[in-house]
Amino acid sequence: MNSAILVLSGPSGAGKSTIINKAAAEIGDFYFSVSTTTRAPREGEVEGKDYFFVSKEEFEKGIKNNEFLEYAIVHGNYYGTSLKPIQEALKEGKLVIFDIDVQGHRIIKKSLSDIMVSAFITPSNIEILEQRLKSRSSESLEIIQKRLQNAKEEIKAIGEYDFVILNDDIEEATKAFVAIANAARNKMSTQEAKEFIKKWLK
Repeated sequence: MNSAILVLSGPSGAGKSTIINKAAAEIGDFYFSVSTTTRAPREGEVEGKDYFFVSKEEFEKGIKNNEFLEYAIVHGNYYGTSLKPIQEALKEGKLVIFDIDVQGHRIIKKSLSDIMVSAFITPSNIEILEQRLKSRSSESLEIIQKRLQNAKEEIKAIGEYDFVILNDDIEEATKAFVAIANAARNKMSTQEAKEFIKKWLK
């Protein structure tokens, strides 16, 4: 299968991780890009699976050495995407899936738009999102309000994405995600298109 890049964004609580997990068996070999962050691990989070947790000094050293595809400061902490594992996964023909914020999507789009497809995942309104965040019972009301405020800003960028997945029904949202993942694998880069035309005309 062709290697490809699929960028996912959406507010916290939109169901991105749940959809990826449910679709895993149907989208072929993929690499889920694990972000690096300077924030402290939450309860239950695993190093190397949820995030790579590093100090502010380590992160800033990586920035100086151009080790990140993109990075941003969110709620006072650094978040970034390391280049090396992505390059290796693409060489192996894998679908590389990113779960990043709007700011990160804009940065990646500038450098990789030729080989990437993007989708914004969200419930159909903010009331549903608020209910989901509260039902997790893992965060204070203050943090939930901060996340909702952030979501109000993120939703304004929805038109910058190739696709929108409305996650009110997890089964329907997963089907949509699988279709988009397959579409990403079939996208030709400009270089691939030129090579195909050459071969086709022989």
